[in-house]
Amino acid sequence: MKNIFWLLTGIAAGFFVAHEINKTQKGKEFFSDLDGKLREFSDTVADAYREREAELREKIDELAKDAEDAIGDLGAGSSQK
Repeated sequence: MKNIFWLLTGIAAGFFVAHEINKTQKGKEFFSDLDGKLREFSDTVADAYREREAELREKIDELAKDAEDAIGDLGAGSSQK
């Protein structure tokens, strides 16, 4: 319980300090720059995620087609007997 208290106290103090720093011109520039970098990073991660998802979906589609072809070949082979 004591650790939770200190965690919450630290979070509150951090918000207070950030708010006070943001009141200055350099603070606004700092947070604006930080915001831009974080947005760029999150956009890059999201783009990479979508690209990888598309690659995996394509591979799954290929595997499903191969499986359907193999099942079709098995069915055709058993009807010839």
